[in-house]
Parts: sequence; structure tokens; C-alpha cells
Amino acid sequence: MLVTQEFTLIFKTLDKLFFGITLVLALQVPQLADHYQQFLAGMHESSQWQIRGYQETAKKYNYVSVDAMIAHHLQNEVPSVRDDAVQKQKTIIQYNELSEGLSVFQNGNIIEKLIFMLSPSGWQYIDNTLENFKFGLPITTEGILFGVLFGLFLNLLVSTPTSMIAKRRRTRKKQQAIKKQTINHSNV
Repeated sequence: MLVTQEFTLIFKTLDKLFFGITLVLALQVPQLADHYQQFLAGMHESSQWQIRGYQETAKKYNYVSVDAMIAHHLQNEVPSVRDDAVQKQKTIIQYNELSEGLSVFQNGNIIEKLIFMLSPSGWQYIDNTLENFKFGLPITTEGILFGVLFGLFLNLLVSTPTSMIAKRRRTRKKQQAIKKQTINHSNV
């Protein structure tokens, strides 16, 4: 019986420790989302600057659009011109993805932001964002609410099955003890 109480005490302590850790980590998600948005905004502005340069070049040389200029350059015999055209295409694709991401971060909630960060197009910038990330507490109600609810959810996700297993073991031990007592009393 003493061993069971010790395990219960240890389990409850570990459960509280796990909840504290998940709460602190979950509170970091809104902070990370803010840092990520700032990184996206910088990348977006840089890409936008490059695309403006492409537009000016296309206009200067009488192309209908940047796409028409790129299509023409892709047909060029000089390999460096073709490679430059491919690089311009990639920059435009990246700019469109960044625009989509910024839209999510400007108009979406924390769950939508998290989903975008974990998506294939968003995942590529996580490492860059984490390089300058510092742990802190969110100052928005949405951030605090998300952290607490997500922390509770993770805690329940892990602790509920564990506590159910522990409860079953205790029940089995009690049943075995009752059977032993019944057998001992019937033998007397």
C-alpha cells in the first residue's frame, strides 16, 4: 500500500511538472509566430524590391510583362541568360508564397498561423526564425489563452492514458488482494 501511495505521489508530481513544461512551451508559440511574421515581412519586402526591378527592366526593353521577358530569356541561347530567367521565376514564386503567408499572419488566428508555419512552404523559414528567437511570455490575450489551452490539451493527451493504466493496475491489485483474503478466510 505504501508503494502505491509513493507511485501516486511521484505520478502526480511528474504530471504537474509535465503540465508546467508544456504550458511554458505552448506560450512560446505566439512569440514564435510574431518573430516568424517579422522574418516573412523582411523576405517579402526584399522579393518585392527585386520584382520591381524586373518590371522596370521589362518596361525598359518593351516587354508586355515580366512573364513575357522571362519566357523570352528562357528561349535564349546563352546559358547564363536562361539560368537568370529561371532564378527570376523562382523569385516570383517565392514572392507569391510569401504574400500568401503574410496574408495568413495579418488576418488569421494563432491556429492558422501555426498551420502555415508547419506547412511545407512555411517550414523552410522556421530555422531562420529560430536563430534569433528568444523565450518570452506573450503579451496578447490570444497568445496567453492559446498557451494555457494548448498546454492543458497536451497534458491531458499524455496524462489521461497514463492515469487510466495506473488506475487499472490499482484495481487489479485490490481484486487480487480481495481474492487472497477470501481464499485465506475459506481455508481457516
